[in-house]
Amino acid sequence: MEIGYKLLDLQAGQETPYELLLLADPSKALIDDYLARGNCYLAYIDGELIGEFVLIPTHPRTIEIVNIAVAEQYHGRGFGKKLVLQAIEEARRLGARSVEIGTGNSSLIQLRLYQRCGFRITGVDQDFFVRNYEEEIIEDGLPCRDMIRLRLDLQ
Repeated sequence: MEIGYKLLDLQAGQETPYELLLLADPSKALIDDYLARGNCYLAYIDGELIGEFVLIPTHPRTIEIVNIAVAEQYHGRGFGKKLVLQAIEEARRLGARSVEIGTGNSSLIQLRLYQRCGFRITGVDQDFFVRNYEEEIIEDGLPCRDMIRLRLDLQ
C-alpha cells in the first residue's frame, strides 16, 4: 500500500492527532512543546490517518525525530520502518547532515528498528524518563528510565 504524507498545519486549525502522538510520548505537555518548535508529518492510506512523525532542528544541520508512531491496527506491517525512512529523507531535504532519535531503554522493538535503519547508539541519558515524566513508564515488564540516544550521519 502506498502511504501519502501531509504536513500538519496547526495555524490552519487542523486537529492535532494526540491519539497517535501519545502512543510514542505519554506527556501532552511535552508534545505541545515540541510541536510548537517543529513540524508534524501525517501519514495516510486511502484517506485514513495511520501514522505520524515530528521533526525539530536541534543543532546546526541536525534534525531530531522526537515522536514517531503508527496506529495500533497497522502495527507489524512495516509502516514504522517506512515512516523512519521517510523522516530521514525529509531531514535530508531540509538540509540536515545528521538525524538523531531517542528511545527508552525498555523500547526494544524501536531500538532494533532504528539500528536496522542505520542509526548508531551515541549515548545514554540516564534517568531521563524519571526526571521528565510524573508517572512511571513500564514497557514489556521493564521500567523505562533511561533514554538511548542514536544518530545517523547523512553525508
